[in-house]
Amino acid sequence: MDKPQSSLSTGTLLRRFWPYLARYKGIMCFDLFCAALTSVCELVLPMIMRAITNRATSDLAGLTAGYILRVGALYLVLRLIDGAANYFMSNTGHVMGTRIETDMRRDAFDHLQKLSDSYFANTKVGQIMGRITNDLFDVTEFAHHCPEEFFIAALKGVISFVILANINIRLTLIIFLVVPVMLVCCTRFNHMVRVTMRKQRSQIGELNARIEDSLLGERVVKAFSGEDLERAKFEQDNTTFLGIKKEMYRWMALFNTTTRLFDGLMYLVVIVAGGLFLLSGAISTGDLVAYMLYVSTLLTTIRRIIEFAEQFQRGITGIERFCEIMDAEVDIFDDENAVPLENVEGRITFENVSFEYPDDHNKVLRNLNLTIRPGEKLALVGPSGGGKTTLCNLIPRFYDATSGKVCIDGYDVKNVTLASLRRAVGIVQQDVYLFSGTVYENILYGRPDATREEVMQAAKLAGAHEFISALQNGYDSYVGERGVKLSGGQKQRISIARVFLKDPPVLILDEATSALDNESEQLVGQSLARLARGRTTLTIAHRLTTIQHADRILVLGEDGIEEEGTHEELLALGGIYHKLWTGAAALDAPMI
Repeated sequence: MDKPQSSLSTGTLLRRFWPYLARYKGIMCFDLFCAALTSVCELVLPMIMRAITNRATSDLAGLTAGYILRVGALYLVLRLIDGAANYFMSNTGHVMGTRIETDMRRDAFDHLQKLSDSYFANTKVGQIMGRITNDLFDVTEFAHHCPEEFFIAALKGVISFVILANINIRLTLIIFLVVPVMLVCCTRFNHMVRVTMRKQRSQIGELNARIEDSLLGERVVKAFSGEDLERAKFEQDNTTFLGIKKEMYRWMALFNTTTRLFDGLMYLVVIVAGGLFLLSGAISTGDLVAYMLYVSTLLTTIRRIIEFAEQFQRGITGIERFCEIMDAEVDIFDDENAVPLENVEGRITFENVSFEYPDDHNKVLRNLNLTIRPGEKLALVGPSGGGKTTLCNLIPRFYDATSGKVCIDGYDVKNVTLASLRRAVGIVQQDVYLFSGTVYENILYGRPDATREEVMQAAKLAGAHEFISALQNGYDSYVGERGVKLSGGQKQRISIARVFLKDPPVLILDEATSALDNESEQLVGQSLARLARGRTTLTIAHRLTTIQHADRILVLGEDGIEEEGTHEELLALGGIYHKLWTGAAALDAPMI
């Protein structure tokens, strides 16, 4: 499940976000310059109205048509400048935000590629999808508007204060004393908006995970008539999401109502105090008009900041959930002195290897010692949970041994580069995963630089060429999501072709035929036999008949390697393997 994370402060999140914004500081600086131009253009209007009003009340003869036209021409030029600046802000500024979103998504995806199986075993795919898609959508608007809106607010606030203070310092101080009180009252509500917004994002991930789980398992749902159960589970998550949204909008309503009340309070101050100053002659008519316009501009700016607060919190929440991915610890990584593994012969040794899973500390292997010769065909049998798959997973470093070491050709796998190690190991699993795409693309995944002829040759070796050619579009046929358009045997042979193309010296067969019918098992078994020639091969056996010709068979149990030998030798012992063999033969069924 998605683990709760400790909430990071806004300052910390902004510092984490800054390197992404700094890459485009040239665009950002010009965007802020344009924002300054639009602010200046807006702040000039009250001064123009003040000048016209004062001239009309004190020097009406000086208010000529020429004067008005000159003032109008000046304002027209300012509006043209404002339009050009606003176009840049709306266009290039948003593109900058999109580039930052793209950079962050790329980094998140790159980091996910480095995380071990334990992370994905404990984190829902729907949550991960939400973090690298929906959560980062809001970062685009945040990246563009955050510096812009706060810069405009600061600029207008300072300039308005300076101009208004020069007109009447007492009225200005009265007005600006209201602003800190307003900010303090709104901060509390703003914090609660962020808290509920974070819960909303987490619940969206839960909804995504629920939908994904139900859709991917739709055949099971239909087979067990589980539609009503799925609807009930979805309705529960959907209702929880509704409750969180209602809570968020309640806090937002309190937030917006508070700001509107303070808006009215500031207008009231201007009307009452300004009227009294006008009555006493402390302020002129034009000055009061300018005051009202500047206060209106200031309140509009504050309102924009308040309206931006929701967007700000969405962006901050997106950054926070992005940081949670980036802070997930990488367990498996290249040592700084790691060397490439080259010219692999395939000798594998386990030296006093113990392993326990990091999340539940379930001990699977204890002080295991084992040597596998180059080219040897080794089979692993035993009860479920005995460590067969775990032992094989330690070779390509899907997990690292808790103690001891695993070596290939004398090299500790921790001291060689992951890329070279995993190039040397091919894996065919029971649960075949095919990517959404064509047959050709799925086989090519084994070696992306291969030619089409090499892909076809790999398919022939895997016994897949004939059925692929019979498909409507041959190698260019679409396999569907997870290969749903193909049968189990067809998918398995495509996966074998993929490994043939990779041509690794070490091969792991993880119950590769256990889920197939007899005919498919026979075809796939022939393909696997060809694939195993000349390679060090570890076979996790589900059916004993598939491994009776192995060079060596290991029986794994709670105490490690409990029996070892060839098929004939183990039968002669009359021990665990003998019981498994005779039991499977009697039942004519696969062993556990």
